[in-house]
Amino acid sequence: MKKIMIVLVFLSIAFLISNGESTEVLIPKEAIRFRVIANSNTKEDQMNKKKITNNLEQDISYLLKDSNSLAQTRMILKKNVGMFKTNIEQTLKVNHINETYTIDYGNHYFPEKKYKGVIYPEGEYESLVVTLGNGAGENFWCVLFPPLCLLEAEEGNNEKVEYSSFVKEVLDKYFS
Repeated sequence: MKKIMIVLVFLSIAFLISNGESTEVLIPKEAIRFRVIANSNTKEDQMNKKKITNNLEQDISYLLKDSNSLAQTRMILKKNVGMFKTNIEQTLKVNHINETYTIDYGNHYFPEKKYKGVIYPEGEYESLVVTLGNGAGENFWCVLFPPLCLLEAEEGNNEKVEYSSFVKEVLDKYFS
């Protein structure tokens, strides 16, 4: 029954995304977010943020592919913070990036975000947050549970949003 409900939620989200202008995706109160904050807004720092984000997203997607509850997702993320640190360090080393970073799983402040008429309120949210250097740049964020990694919300530009195929991957998992 639980899997049927999850599939129905994903189908609803997929319908909203594919239905032209009806792209409002609301984040439930019981959610876990993921955020990577760049050192600054220079082109180089933004590229570094994307490299870290892309590598972490691969690990996180793999680890959470079979997770179907908030508690399970929380446990997996907490258990693997060390692996995420190793991933970040490897990414920095391979790309010759001389940057400090912090990574933390817990409650973190997120500023208010407005996207296509939907306001995502500011507040403290359970999240995995990676901060590169001074953390003064635009950031990537998405929702890991429920798996709604759709938004690349950048603080300086609320209309510049890219869509990920994470929902498609989850739908494929249940219908393949």
